[in-house]
Amino acid sequence: MPRFPALPALAIAVTVALPAWALQPAPMAVGQVQGSAARSPYEGRQVTIEAMVTADMRAGLGGVFVQDGGDGDPATSDAVFVIAGAEQPLPVGQWLRIRGTVQEQAAGEGGSLTVLRAIEFKPLPARPAPPVQVLAGIPADWEALEGMQVRIEAPLTLSGQDQLQRFGELTVAFDGRLWQPSEVAIPGSPEYAQVLADNQRRRLRLDDGSSQRDPAGVSYLPADATLRTGMQLVGVQGIVDQRHDGQYRLQVTRPLPLPALQRPAPPTVPGSVHIAAFNLENYFNGDGRGGGFPTQRGAKTYAQLLAQQAKLVTTIGALNADVAALMELENDGYGPDSAIAQLVRALNEGQGKHGDWKFVDAKHGPGTNPIRVGIIYRSSRVSPVGKPAVLEQEPFGERSRVPLAQAFRRGKGQPFVVVANHFKSKGCSEASGADADQNDGQACWNATRTESARLLHRWLLGDPTGSRARNAVLLGDLNAYALEDPVRQLHADGWRDAFAVAKVEHPYSYVYNGLSGRLDHALLNPGMARLLRGAAEWHTNADEADDAGYQGRDVPGPWRSSDHDPLLLGFDL
Repeated sequence: MPRFPALPALAIAVTVALPAWALQPAPMAVGQVQGSAARSPYEGRQVTIEAMVTADMRAGLGGVFVQDGGDGDPATSDAVFVIAGAEQPLPVGQWLRIRGTVQEQAAGEGGSLTVLRAIEFKPLPARPAPPVQVLAGIPADWEALEGMQVRIEAPLTLSGQDQLQRFGELTVAFDGRLWQPSEVAIPGSPEYAQVLADNQRRRLRLDDGSSQRDPAGVSYLPADATLRTGMQLVGVQGIVDQRHDGQYRLQVTRPLPLPALQRPAPPTVPGSVHIAAFNLENYFNGDGRGGGFPTQRGAKTYAQLLAQQAKLVTTIGALNADVAALMELENDGYGPDSAIAQLVRALNEGQGKHGDWKFVDAKHGPGTNPIRVGIIYRSSRVSPVGKPAVLEQEPFGERSRVPLAQAFRRGKGQPFVVVANHFKSKGCSEASGADADQNDGQACWNATRTESARLLHRWLLGDPTGSRARNAVLLGDLNAYALEDPVRQLHADGWRDAFAVAKVEHPYSYVYNGLSGRLDHALLNPGMARLLRGAAEWHTNADEADDAGYQGRDVPGPWRSSDHDPLLLGFDL
């Protein structure tokens, strides 16, 4: 018998005799699994890695982050997110041999998070911990840091906190605030595109390692933390991640180093006459006698109304203005039970026997919108001249709120006209045609707002107050940022930005989606511009968290009395 037929049996016997470890594939460097592109070159394949657990986020994200000592290639990440169940202890600092399948999870528009779906874990003896990457500025490539531990030594500016209560997220930025592009550049211009790109480059999300909505607490903040947009954070540490919206974020692994809280004092500006503007954020007073709640907007109970009112009175009183244009008052007439009458009574009660606030009575409406504008004034300091005037002509009425104009005089000085305005909002309900979103950064109803600006200017040319005043100021919420069409239309008609005249750098009154800008404007005709002596915004609201307001924690004082900041102007009249 020939001997060679026995060889297969011998080979089988040898194979079976091999130890189990000899059958295991050699471990790969995590950087090799990640690759230098957005997606792993091993997508869909099984791999084995050896790495240390840097964060256990199974309770919040369904997995752990692991990192190895590196593959020497700065273009590849040395860490990866491993999807794992809760049945096995995976303590931070433990080295593991992990076998799993490489997958790519969609992360927003075009984004992808490389993950490893674990099949098997094997504990390994301790090794030196991978280093924490220190960032002195914006990294050239976030993708090369995906999943890695980093500490950001460059100061990060808190730019938005609107997602903190809902998702435990903060928006921060390298190199200062993030600006609404149409606040600093004309929509559609090359400069506008540059601002968009710069915001994208500088923006970073801070996250709490969880996808839970409405968390009871945020892991990286103390329970009593008070944050203000604009504050500087240094030494933020966490793990680079990309999920949900495709934006890079840091899953924060250490408590945020918060600076001392600093809130601004009431502004003071030179001048003999001071004029303020303030959006009250839906001041509705029920039936005016403590009942009628909940109302269509604003406070849901009488107790909430009193809390809201206390904040508004504190804010308006501290401005020490002679005249104030107000937005978002309940449109319920001018009788003793009206919202404006109740607010003025509360202001006077706050002044005691020196209370001298009065309101301009337009006799009706104006307009049919649930909210309206109003004007209040200190009768010991200024006197009305002539009668109030309203412009009840479309687009004012159903869309933009009806403007209110009143002339005043201080002593025997020259008269001046104050015009309170509130243009149509950017919400897209019922918008169509030219008012639909044109995808130019100005949102919906831009055509209506621009036509409102044109009509407002033509109306004021006709001296609607009959005062023959040569000086006028337009105040209020135009629902347009500084370089959007409605504001630029008024500039073209000769109205000048009071904050530009006063040389105020980087004014803002509103923070939305982590971007700062101005919806609230003060525009002066040439005569009034020559008399301006100063302009200021009091950042009591835009920089504060939503829950600091009367419907949340109700932080004492003027803080978050509205979602808009009040402004104050000083004139030599």
